[in-house]
Amino acid sequence: TSMIAAFSIAPAGPDDTGSYAAAVAEAVRIVRASGLPHETNAMFTNIEGEWGEVMAVLKQCVDAMTAGGVAG
Repeated sequence: TSMIAAFSIAPAGPDDTGSYAAAVAEAVRIVRASGLPHETNAMFTNIEGEWGEVMAVLKQCVDAMTAGGVAG
């Protein structure tokens, strides 16, 4: 069963320059690389696919915000 998820994600704090941009850009890169239908707008990123596919992409985005990711 296909689903659409809308999400917004950012790290808990900014990088050394006081910016969130690199981490957010990494999340958008992950979504684009997934190959799933998606749209990024002013509030959310929407992604469409099967439950497991969508949740795997969201997990990658969350992981990118943690200590091992871009914002770590």
